[in-house]
Amino acid sequence: MSETFWRGKRVLLTGHTGFKGSWLALWLQKKGATVMGYALSPASGESLFELAHVGERMDSVIADIRDLNALRQAVERFSPEIVFHLAAQPLVRLSYVEPVDTFQINVMGTVNLLEAVRKTENCRVVVSITSDKCYENKEWVWGYRETDPLGGHDPYSGSKGCAEIVNAAYRRSFFEAPGERLVALATARAGNVIGGGDFSRDRLVPDIMSAIVKGKPLNIRSPSAIRPWQHVLEPLAGYMLLAEQLWKHPKEYAQSWNFGPPSEDARPVRWMVEKLNQCWGEGVSWELDAAPTVHEANVLTLDSTKARTSLGWKPRWTLDRALSEIVSWYKAYQRGEPLRDVVLRQIAAYETSLTEA
Repeated sequence: MSETFWRGKRVLLTGHTGFKGSWLALWLQKKGATVMGYALSPASGESLFELAHVGERMDSVIADIRDLNALRQAVERFSPEIVFHLAAQPLVRLSYVEPVDTFQINVMGTVNLLEAVRKTENCRVVVSITSDKCYENKEWVWGYRETDPLGGHDPYSGSKGCAEIVNAAYRRSFFEAPGERLVALATARAGNVIGGGDFSRDRLVPDIMSAIVKGKPLNIRSPSAIRPWQHVLEPLAGYMLLAEQLWKHPKEYAQSWNFGPPSEDARPVRWMVEKLNQCWGEGVSWELDAAPTVHEANVLTLDSTKARTSLGWKPRWTLDRALSEIVSWYKAYQRGEPLRDVVLRQIAAYETSLTEA
């Protein structure tokens, strides 16, 4: 990743008030980019966006991605050169409760974003973030590749498969078509992203941290379910590296890309609970959640060979290191340390690992 590329670049980041968006916004600010965010207000309760004062050094627009007119006006005013589209309804279980909102946000929100970009003269690069769950999950033990079929059993997964199709249609119809303005549009698919500052409900690491801190037992739905766990900085580094290559080689890299951890870091839920207990130094008891549950994949991993060979991207932190950094973040939070500084220190540590062989 370039040390100078982002300096002065005008970057639009949708979903900047969310967990991943907050980390990316701070990293882009650290790199010297001029950043505008477009998203709903942070979810009620604790949020990394507010705790780390993410919005203080950027243009933060609080609005709905489903509002095409508001989005067009914001994009036209800011005139971004690069766009990261992270705004989404990101939870599988919530998608069963709110399927209409899930499809409207994840599918039509993507349509609106690409339509706003289409009307903007200066935009050259779009990295649209979907999910590892965009694939038709056959419970394979090997990782899914970018050429595997799209699908989705649940509304969330289906909406992300649809978003991939929307991106491909806009790329072919408008951004690469003869006579149209060239915009390098790529999609990025990451695994289960974990890190400090995630307070989302129905996510394993926030639930474990909350149970440890409060001294309450943890309810686990699927202790044997295997997921490709990775620290949030891993895919974000991939997204930024991909944007740099799209800027330099727009036709070559305008494709779909997986950013997943190595196979040894695809671990069962039970292992994650035990490992975080060890890292924290205090145990949390857990019990199987007996409540009826919705369908969720049991095995899901990604094959990131393409990103490794064509982009030169590879994971830098082992899962053990990632969990150690997460525990360090939450302990700093407990001590009342300035969390913006904590996030920036961890970003700096990760950047150091990028220079290592």
